[in-house]
Amino acid sequence: MSGTFLAFAVLSLLTIGGAVFMISFTRVVHMVISLGVTFLSIAGLFVLLEAEFVAISQVLVYSGAISILMLFGIMLTRHDAMDEGVSKANKGWLSFLIVAVFFVIIFWGIQNTPWVPAPDRSTAAQVDNATQLGTEIFTKFVIPFELTSVLLLVALVGAIILAKKEGENE
Repeated sequence: MSGTFLAFAVLSLLTIGGAVFMISFTRVVHMVISLGVTFLSIAGLFVLLEAEFVAISQVLVYSGAISILMLFGIMLTRHDAMDEGVSKANKGWLSFLIVAVFFVIIFWGIQNTPWVPAPDRSTAAQVDNATQLGTEIFTKFVIPFELTSVLLLVALVGAIILAKKEGENE
């Protein structure tokens, strides 16, 4: 068992565990923390894939900005703490069954896929993935990149407006 396989196994379990905890928890703050664990674990998987720029972007954008944006949304909107503690009766078995079926389908797909062996790293040219990714984003994908930033800004402004309207009604 290699160190890369062990790191992959741990990061995969953290990713899946964080996602399952995110849908299982009843308090919104705990959900956001679980989502942050999932985002950080995915960044670790990107490091294993030698996509360091994407991993750093994952940490900065998702683990940092999106989680903070969600926490601001929670703090700026009014909600009753009593509503968060309501338990989800008998949904545990259904959730487990759905996850188990999904796991079996994914496992079957992975086992039956004809994988092409990776090229030898000693003969492959080392490409600076940050330069290549930056060129792709700011040439072919500049409009979706800018639309995403506008969407995040609109979500933040919307949360502030909703919080302000709730404060005026009191």
